[in-house]
Amino acid sequence: MYIASRVAALTTYTEFIAAYNLLIHLVGQSSNINNYLQTICRNLSGEINASQNNKFGIALSVLSTVFNILPADDSVRYPVFNTVLDVVSRSASYESLRPYLGHLENWLTQWSATPLQSRKLYLRIAAIGRDAGEEEEAYKYHVMALRTIPAEDVSGEEARKLSVDALKTAFNSASHFDFEDLTSLDAVQALRNSDPIYFQLLEILTADLLEDFRDFEEEHQGWVEDEGLDEPTLTRKMRLLTIASLAASSGQSRSIPYSAIAKALQVPSEDVEMWVIDVIRAGLVEGKLSQLNQTFLIHRSTYRVFRENQWREIAGRLDMWRTSLMGVLAVVRQEKESMIAQKEQELRQVEAKINGNIGGGYRRPAQRDTIDVGMD
Repeated sequence: MYIASRVAALTTYTEFIAAYNLLIHLVGQSSNINNYLQTICRNLSGEINASQNNKFGIALSVLSTVFNILPADDSVRYPVFNTVLDVVSRSASYESLRPYLGHLENWLTQWSATPLQSRKLYLRIAAIGRDAGEEEEAYKYHVMALRTIPAEDVSGEEARKLSVDALKTAFNSASHFDFEDLTSLDAVQALRNSDPIYFQLLEILTADLLEDFRDFEEEHQGWVEDEGLDEPTLTRKMRLLTIASLAASSGQSRSIPYSAIAKALQVPSEDVEMWVIDVIRAGLVEGKLSQLNQTFLIHRSTYRVFRENQWREIAGRLDMWRTSLMGVLAVVRQEKESMIAQKEQELRQVEAKINGNIGGGYRRPAQRDTIDVGMD
């Protein structure tokens, strides 16, 4: 594509955009549009000689035009989007990628992308996110990549490596506390056999307490550090998750004594309030501290895992609420019946009073017979 290479050599923004718009228009008239678009994408992913500092923005603008002229279900959009990722990666501008991401899953379906194609795309986005410091976004797309692994490949080396990397990211993240997204993945479940220590630690973080984590460290001394895991982050995470578990199992009292928290967290009593404030900030529990009573009053708590015991507890609470509501309903019904009876009684009294006035009130005197006395 001689024309495309000449266009890429233009130096000013106006020349570059105008020339590419014309080129895209001409390519759109061709019966071999896909080959031409591949050449355009290849040129845009390379160095652009535009004098403006925003040369990556210029490339993304043209790529956006190319992307939008293609039908939504055209599989050629896949390589065009890959070129967008090339430019975003080189420009270190994750924000310019965000407008695309909300539609990505739907697009992959429309393009009939294979699991491997989808996985490659998700992993590229995860890598770009990590380079840009977007750790949560990177983790999200890493997990999405894991979901694309077919059932027959979950025990393979690629699945194992991706699963271990996902665990490391989740373990070392100071703000990640929900591990159900990992335990539900077949590739992660396969670590039970290939990497049992990793899976053991995952189970502890999913449902167990700080005491269990300490036992794990004692059983596998030095393993946490050797695997590049952050022990202080894991310890803090386990303390906060322990408080969350205590709150969820607080029962009808909906309160936890300071002494119980201090024992479970293996900290002095004077540090309890600091840890409770930390767990509230993390969004795991809602409540307030009662310094007078030395208790933590629970307003809201969430279960870390939902298993048979949790279902039984929920069922028990529902029965208790049902009984309470039935009691309230009975009181309301009784009050309603009393009010109706009272109204009926008042109505009868009014009717009796009216009837009494009609039957026993003032009577007109009877007319006397008169004698007509005549005079002679």
